Amino acid sequence: MTKILWTDGSAVPNPGAGGFAVIEVVGNNGKPVVVGKDEDTTNIRMEGKAMIAAIKYAGDEGCEIHSDSRFWIDTLEKWAPNWQKNGWVKRDGAIKNLDIVQELYSLYTEYSVKLVWEKGHAGTRFNEMADEWANKAREGAKLPEM
Repeated sequence: MTKILWTDGSAVPNPGAGGFAVIEVVGNNGKPVVVGKDEDTTNIRMEGKAMIAAIKYAGDEGCEIHSDSRFWIDTLEKWAPNWQKNGWVKRDGAIKNLDIVQELYSLYTEYSVKLVWEKGHAGTRFNEMADEWANKAREGAKLPEM
C-alpha cells in the first residue's frame, strides 16, 4: 500500500537553524513520523532532507509525497536526469546542494514515488501540520509517543 506523506522544511533565519518533518496520512488523520534538524542550514536543504526522509520511511511500499517545494519537485522531475547524464554539472556551473540532489534523485529513481505539489501556507491541513512540525523539529522537538 502506497504511503501518503506530506513534507516540509524550515530554517530561521535562512540560513540558520533548520528542521524538517514528514507527516503520514491515514484516512482523515495525520501524524508526524520523521523529524530532523540541523544547526546551520537553509530552507531548501531542509525541504530536500524531508523528501529524503519520506522516501526512506516508505521504502519498498512506495509513497505519494505532497510538498510545497516546487524547487525539489522540478529538480527530480525536470533537471536531475540531465544533470546526471552530464556528470552532475549544469551548463552554467556547479549544482548547489549537490549532496542532497544526488541522494534524493537516487532514492527517487530507486523507489516508487509520486510527487504532488501543494501551495504552501494556504491553510491545507496536512501542509500546515508538516510546517508546524518542521518548526518544532528546528526547535528540538522529538516525535510524540504514539
